[in-house]
Amino acid sequence: MTAVLPPGTPTVQGNHLISTSPATGDEAGRVPVAAAVDVERAVERARAAGQWWAGLGYTERRERLLRWRRLLAQRMEELAGLMHAEGGKPVADALVEIVTAVEHVDWAARNARRVLGPRRVRSRLVLAEFSAHLEYQPHGVVGVIGPWNYPVFTPIGSIAYALAAGNAVVFKPSEYTPVVGQWLVDSFAEVVPEHPVLTAVHGLGDVGAALCRAGVDKLAFTGSTATAKKVMAACAESLTPVLLEAGGKDAMIVDSDADLDAAAEACVWGAMTNAGQTCIGIERAYAVEPVFDAFVDKVVERAGRLTVGPRDADIGPITMPSQLDVIRRHIEDAVARGGRAVLGGPEAVRPPYAHPTVLVEVPEQAAAVREETFGPTLTINRVRTADEALARANALPYGLGGSVFGQRRAVAIARRLRSGMASVNSTLTFAGMSTLPFGGVGESGFGRIHGEDGLREFARAKAVTRRRGRSLLPSTTFERTPADVARLVKAVKLLYGR
Repeated sequence: MTAVLPPGTPTVQGNHLISTSPATGDEAGRVPVAAAVDVERAVERARAAGQWWAGLGYTERRERLLRWRRLLAQRMEELAGLMHAEGGKPVADALVEIVTAVEHVDWAARNARRVLGPRRVRSRLVLAEFSAHLEYQPHGVVGVIGPWNYPVFTPIGSIAYALAAGNAVVFKPSEYTPVVGQWLVDSFAEVVPEHPVLTAVHGLGDVGAALCRAGVDKLAFTGSTATAKKVMAACAESLTPVLLEAGGKDAMIVDSDADLDAAAEACVWGAMTNAGQTCIGIERAYAVEPVFDAFVDKVVERAGRLTVGPRDADIGPITMPSQLDVIRRHIEDAVARGGRAVLGGPEAVRPPYAHPTVLVEVPEQAAAVREETFGPTLTINRVRTADEALARANALPYGLGGSVFGQRRAVAIARRLRSGMASVNSTLTFAGMSTLPFGGVGESGFGRIHGEDGLREFARAKAVTRRRGRSLLPSTTFERTPADVARLVKAVKLLYGR
């Protein structure tokens, strides 16, 4: 007897990966599945294409990337409709995601030369006879393994920056959103038809593993911490450098002088947008004693108004069916440990949907506090001080983002969060800020996309020195004399010994 898979489960039929809607089970499209040899050939083709792409120079690459940006902006509704059909994402959320992705393509294209272009660097006195020069050269071929929760914004955060830096890209989209991934590749081919500078390989986890071992010069991965460790281990076999954006369990801290209406509004958005399927989503909140009750009431009132459904709703289906079991387990464990559901609860999980759930008084040892839930759930716990909130927020091995609401101490508190990013009096805003780097610490991974650091992530520094005169203090030669060494020592003592 053949098991009936839940809607949205990717299936392989023959040589094709079939993608279906998690809400309706309707087919969203199908793409060819790549074998390991196909992945290797894709990397070989990308290497040749990358040499042409790098040879274009910054100006030509910028012009082509801006054409891609223009196409993405012009066809936003088409892409958003596909994201809704394949992943269940509400169309409004999909459009916001595309807007942010378009902004990143624009910034990367316009700033690559300034950040990565060759420039002269000041020399130092001990080697004053040499000029110093620095430039950033592309790695060659960058492999990108993308997630399903933000199938446009997140991979473009690597793809656009890698392309702007002069690399070719082989993209393995999530098996839950392969059709959206192929759409991105096809749209780029419309504006860059000459060579396969951006290509896609499709399949399940084995295809991602094959990409790690296919000879790429760098691998950028976004996904769970457990999978990130497997990716890193596979890439370590060939010393392939990796950029890992892994899981998170981000916290919001609400201080006593916070604007509670603004904090509640931002908290609900940070926790519930995209059905809570956000690596930088707010999954925990800590409110100090004087404002705790009022804050909880405001959050519950706002979250309780959210609509859930297949279309024209605030919250769509859970894209990965197996995640429903995780969400249910976390809620049930929290209640069993003494937590209270002030909105929703175990009955809020009704496949393929999870309705908003707010839990209070949940012990810090509970799964809902310690593990990534990836659903529209939120724990809010009472603390005596902001310092106690910080201690709890920093207690987990994750360190992706975070949020602080307050006035007098908010920035100082945000700086003390053990995270790669933080928002003050907002949530998630650092993701859309193309001028800022995006990434985490600890079990949330390492490396950065976006901003100047994101461009440098996809290039390697090349240092060049050039002799411009006779050495006044010769040292790096066997022709030096004892007097030369004595003068060198004397100069260093005068410069640095005082």
